[in-house]
Amino acid sequence: MKIVLLGRDGQLGRDLGAVLGSAGVCAYGRADADLADGFRLRERLLREQPRVIINAAAYTAVDRAESDAAVAQRVNAGAPAVLAQAARELGALLVHYSTDYVFDGAGHAPYTEDSPTAPLGVYGRTKLAGEQAIQASGCNHLILRTAWLYSSQGHNFYRTMLRLASERDELRVVDDQIGSPTYARNVAEATAQMLVAMADGDGFRSGLSGVYHVTSQGSVSWCGFARRIIEMAGLGGRVRVTPITTAEYPTPARRPAYSVLSGDKLARGFGIRLPHWEAALDQCLARDGALA
Repeated sequence: MKIVLLGRDGQLGRDLGAVLGSAGVCAYGRADADLADGFRLRERLLREQPRVIINAAAYTAVDRAESDAAVAQRVNAGAPAVLAQAARELGALLVHYSTDYVFDGAGHAPYTEDSPTAPLGVYGRTKLAGEQAIQASGCNHLILRTAWLYSSQGHNFYRTMLRLASERDELRVVDDQIGSPTYARNVAEATAQMLVAMADGDGFRSGLSGVYHVTSQGSVSWCGFARRIIEMAGLGGRVRVTPITTAEYPTPARRPAYSVLSGDKLARGFGIRLPHWEAALDQCLARDGALA
């Protein structure tokens, strides 16, 4: 089964590459396949003739997107539309990653895949538009919404906390935004399992196509997550983590106050449940060599 992986150099793309291996996988970074250039992107896919297209690339600079909406739209909405059309022409499966930012965060119970969407900013709106373009195309697809993604590579909250903890004795972290920190390696492993389950001879089980939430179990605030990172890395005796409000840390883009996603549909359809976020953090710290 030939797979084209887009976003090779991102934190999720790296873990996907490690989990999927190199056999039959053509992995591309931005220099090889620019999502903002739809014509060349489609041309490359039709030339490669993959059976599976995995799109782990996106415009993820949430705050910058507020002043760079046109580029965010091309990458997060335009490119998925191109990928979906190519997948339909090829009879391929499209795996695309989306976000908790499609919700407004006004809820108080885990969002299901059918919960009403109401993004607060450009990033969320463009990611939702990408989802809708894929669904409208009629291609076989898996749209995997994840949240608070981190790994031992790339730019993410986990790495930022460890870096700041090496420089400061106090970290001030927002405590009134609640979500589920999700380890990228767990998402990559779940993706691989889903690909196996989707395969049906030379085709795919179209009945399993759709949107799925792929996040760790449990929930915590950013401050609570930071505190556990510091404690589990053995730095709790030296670094103090102080809670602050969102209002004390203003950003150009609004964030959902509550963005916990239900994983029940993933469990029903594929028999997959990701680990609790604390167990996943333990995995990441151990792999990173940061566990004391």
